[in-house]
Amino acid sequence: MTDQELIDALQGADAIEFGEFELSHGGTSEYYVDKYRFETDPHCLSTIAAAFAERIDDEKLAGVALGAVPLVAATSVETGTPYAIVRKEKKEYGTGNRIEGELADGERVVVLEDIATTGKSALSAVRALREAGATVDRVLVVVDREEGARETLAEENVELASLVTASALLDDT
Repeated sequence: MTDQELIDALQGADAIEFGEFELSHGGTSEYYVDKYRFETDPHCLSTIAAAFAERIDDEKLAGVALGAVPLVAATSVETGTPYAIVRKEKKEYGTGNRIEGELADGERVVVLEDIATTGKSALSAVRALREAGATVDRVLVVVDREEGARETLAEENVELASLVTASALLDDT
């Protein structure tokens, strides 16, 4: 899968918008990558799943709720690899789990995420998985906004790999 195929799929899903946008971490941006547009477009979602599949080793998959659930589910179907879902916080009802899905002690897990900006959401998932006994040293994202996530994760010995960077995506629009 080439970077251009991924960029074309994201553009085809109208996932890149320009204007003034507030981001989840409180900052602002002149562009916005709309994860809901690329995650709800079947062609784009399957393209992303195929690209993630090329980068998966012998690891279990994990996705951060809610945004990465379509990504991890599609990648699981593409690879036949089981997955877990990491909630932002523990449920207050039912089982009370923060992590849904089976996870063996010491199991190697790769976290899939939609967009990385600061890396705080991915890092929270990594920490939860590690506390549950998993070995996590890699996060794969669709788009790295190149705003500190790589460095934040590196401080915890976690590699950030992206399918495409914001620079490459914006250079092509």
